[in-house]
Amino acid sequence: MEKDTQPDVVSSVLKVFGIVDALSEQKEIGVTDLAQRLMMSKSTIYRFLQTMKGLGIVSQEGETDKYRLTLKLFELSARALEYVDLIDLANKEMEVISKQTGETLHLGALDGNEIVYLHKIDSTYNLRMYSRVGRRNPSYSTAIGKVLLSALPETEVETLLKNVEFVPHTTHTLKNIDELKQELVGVRQKYYAEDNEEQELGLRCVAAPIYDRFGHTIAAISISIPVVRFEQENFTQLVELLHQAGRNVSKQLGYQHYPVAE
Repeated sequence: MEKDTQPDVVSSVLKVFGIVDALSEQKEIGVTDLAQRLMMSKSTIYRFLQTMKGLGIVSQEGETDKYRLTLKLFELSARALEYVDLIDLANKEMEVISKQTGETLHLGALDGNEIVYLHKIDSTYNLRMYSRVGRRNPSYSTAIGKVLLSALPETEVETLLKNVEFVPHTTHTLKNIDELKQELVGVRQKYYAEDNEEQELGLRCVAAPIYDRFGHTIAAISISIPVVRFEQENFTQLVELLHQAGRNVSKQLGYQHYPVAE
């Protein structure tokens, strides 16, 4: 009889990882062999395997009781490694822009209907924006969010933001999804997006996309500038700096066709 003194959830997680570990050492294993190796009942092993099968983590060999790992875990780990490479590559480009401008730079990705900051370089000025790595912000009121949303089909944007309340962070915040969709049309044409004091009064942001080797927009780099330091005559140069950074990172991730010409 299996003795389990740990909380049920923790115990279940340990059992799943035990199964994964055993399957990783052998091409395919039957339920009986797994039960003997892990000292669990066949019914418990079978129940976990069926759940894992439903999640696409394992596959069953025909009508037999033998199971094997799929590439699902490989895909997940490859995706995680890609973000590790992304942060390292983006940091180098962000440092270049930081040295030229002294302003705050962010690297962000879309997670559900929000953005998450993956990396940040602080402004060298005393007056700077507050943010931190791991912080979330709405996608509809941020330059990074607009860039990432612009890469999605309009129907997907509607589904993603269907239940999102457009909170008026400032008087400049977009009021609804129709206003957002209209702005995304321009973002798709220009390959950059703006946050004109929409998330925070007194702060303007511009962002440009980063592509993976398949041409999917996986992140964006932004620069944030207080309006007291923002000079419209330098706007084109800022966009060019961001596009150059996005292009360089995308190339190193394997994508050679950045949509904005050098």
